[in-house]
Amino acid sequence: MSRSRQGSIVSYRPDIKVLDCTLRDGGLVNNFYFTDEFVKDLYLTNLKAGIDYMEFGYKASQEIFDPNKFGKWKFCREQDIRSIVGDNKTDMKISVMADVGRTDYKKDIPNRKDSVVDMIRVATYINTIPAAIEMLEDAKNKGYETTVNIMAVSKVNDQDLESGLELLAQSSADIIYVVDSFGAFYPEQMERLCYKYLDIAAKYNKKLGIHAHNNQQLAFANTIEALSLGVSYLDATVSGMGRGAGNCYMELLLGFLRNPRYNKVAVMNFVEKHIRKLKEEGAVWGYDIPYLLTGILNTHPSSAIRFIQENRTDYAMFYQELIDNAL
Repeated sequence: MSRSRQGSIVSYRPDIKVLDCTLRDGGLVNNFYFTDEFVKDLYLTNLKAGIDYMEFGYKASQEIFDPNKFGKWKFCREQDIRSIVGDNKTDMKISVMADVGRTDYKKDIPNRKDSVVDMIRVATYINTIPAAIEMLEDAKNKGYETTVNIMAVSKVNDQDLESGLELLAQSSADIIYVVDSFGAFYPEQMERLCYKYLDIAAKYNKKLGIHAHNNQQLAFANTIEALSLGVSYLDATVSGMGRGAGNCYMELLLGFLRNPRYNKVAVMNFVEKHIRKLKEEGAVWGYDIPYLLTGILNTHPSSAIRFIQENRTDYAMFYQELIDNAL
């Protein structure tokens, strides 16, 4: 079915919001051990760049994750966020992510009036949607904006996805995210997936977001494809920093958007000061053949991460291993 695009390449869309998730997805690269200088400079950069939301990390349970093995942005304690942003008397909003089953949300997420956080982003798999809805209701009752990410949808059949979307669209989620967890989708597939989400969004007056991974060098392409169809909330990270192959590059996205509020130069200055140094210190992310192969085969990148950590280069053998494991 043919549908119209939402504007053209030179259009300005006031509904567009850019969310920086460098600390959250990028934290999966270095176990969230960012220096305070890095985090403060990223916050100031996002302010200068006109970014709409900055995600600080996860609200993970300390009963599940040992605080001695992770940096503080795995847990996003209120005092730690405030040490960077104060009362955040700015136009940029603060978000954190809460994973179903990994967050003690009733205890660790305070009422909005007692927090500098504006938005709670709930991450769920298709089989944990009822628990996600409980978390969304809790966050909404506490006064937060809410989003929900259904992860690994490339592994979900259409009927289950439609049922799950119907449930979430009737929940307290303000925004439902289209997520390409494994970097497996091509733009044509992203188009079909977005139409499915857009139909649900129109029915229940919800907004949509996009979170893409770069296994096949398509995170940016899939993000602007979703944007062109009517998706409003766009996730990106500085230099694509994120788990495995990483995410949509913030520099690319801001270069594409035709909104004068977004300032690319501020991001480039941050890259010059911090990103090169991170890589020199051993942080590894970004497109590589092992991630390409997991993307092509629609599998979790954990095996590719191990492959790279072991300094393996036998790509053909790795490809065969992935095929054998999929049988």
